[in-house]
Amino acid sequence: MAGKDYYSILGVSRNASDKEIKQAYRRLARQYHPDVNPGNKDAEARFKEINEAYEVLSDKEKRQKYDRYGDQWQHAEQFEQAGGAQGMYRDFGQGGGTSFSFSSGGFTNLDSLFEELLGGRGAFRRRAQPVRGQDIESLIEVTLEEAYSGTSRVLSLQMEEPCVTCRGTGRVHNAICSVCRGSGVVGNVKRLEVKVPPGVDNGSRIRLAGKGQPGTGGAGDLYLVISVRPHTIFERDGDDLKTEVPLPLTVAVLGGEVPVPTLKGKVMLRVPPETQNGRIFRLSGQGMPHLGTAARGDLLVRVSIVLPTHLSDKEKELFRQLSALRPV
Repeated sequence: MAGKDYYSILGVSRNASDKEIKQAYRRLARQYHPDVNPGNKDAEARFKEINEAYEVLSDKEKRQKYDRYGDQWQHAEQFEQAGGAQGMYRDFGQGGGTSFSFSSGGFTNLDSLFEELLGGRGAFRRRAQPVRGQDIESLIEVTLEEAYSGTSRVLSLQMEEPCVTCRGTGRVHNAICSVCRGSGVVGNVKRLEVKVPPGVDNGSRIRLAGKGQPGTGGAGDLYLVISVRPHTIFERDGDDLKTEVPLPLTVAVLGGEVPVPTLKGKVMLRVPPETQNGRIFRLSGQGMPHLGTAARGDLLVRVSIVLPTHLSDKEKELFRQLSALRPV
């Protein structure tokens, strides 16, 4: 009986590490995500396959069962109970398919085996143990302004929910459910609005408990992985922001005020007389919010003195007088 080869679906080898499997999943999930391919049914089907493969191969226990039983790993307990009494052996082909043979018991194919093991003839009953749903990661890109104020996003998440036909049992009248094919779950795209709190940074992981894949033992968690776009004016350093503002020569020499941009609007910076080029001023509390608290970072302002151009004759004369008063 040929089955799905989860390793081929993710494009990794059978001895791939957990890290390699996760990297392959992230790359493929971004490529085939419904938001990236709106209306593309082939991409949606591929996305479902990728999630199904990752759900199994990312779980150590499930992966061990899959390596032994192929895509019928969910029935491992029944196979193991039958194996000793019936003389079961297994054989995996290149495509991940699995075949079973029995020295006695009269089973001629795997469907007959399911009928016996899953209750069709009363020999065994399926034992569904409560299983917590898988965690989900979703990459969210925000602007620096959104990271400062907080924002929200509507996500389309590929979920596996209990099959309504068999009520999650995988069986209908002692036969394998034709809708979920005995798995007890069906794929479904769920739209969810999520809140991104103020203060997030590149690599921030926001945990939303119970918003992951549903499971008989409770839903998993949803993790929002944040990416903040570069800004044209501000450079971020932790919770501090850095920027540079032009400073007229006259203000640098005599002192005065210059406007400084912030993420809340402009503020006036008082510059003392004889301010040197490149001097840095710290504006307390004008930086980024600290994630999860009311604290804020600072804004570091570097002044860059701008020399005057297009001088009038009078201005030139004043500079000549200054030069005479302050010879080099």
